[in-house]
Amino acid sequence: MNKILPTLLTALLVLASNQVSAFDVAEGESLVNGNCTSCHGSELYTRKNRLVSSRPGLSKQVKRCELALGLTWFDEDVENAAEYLNQRFYRFAK
Repeated sequence: MNKILPTLLTALLVLASNQVSAFDVAEGESLVNGNCTSCHGSELYTRKNRLVSSRPGLSKQVKRCELALGLTWFDEDVENAAEYLNQRFYRFAK
């Protein structure tokens, strides 16, 4: 019994940490479609000379756009939108 409780707690912590770091791509898509496409379409993400060149850079650009639009997204909203864009258009390695 003494060994079961620490093992169980460790397993729960691992599961919780995996859920915290997971992206909600569907929420990211909703945020992008509801906000980003009011300024531009998908051509910005698919052009050959795009300015974003890495996954961290994509998060920074999403944050810049969020601030420029005066939105009040949480950090996870920014990351969800960035991950949606990454999976849909950019395909940067994580």
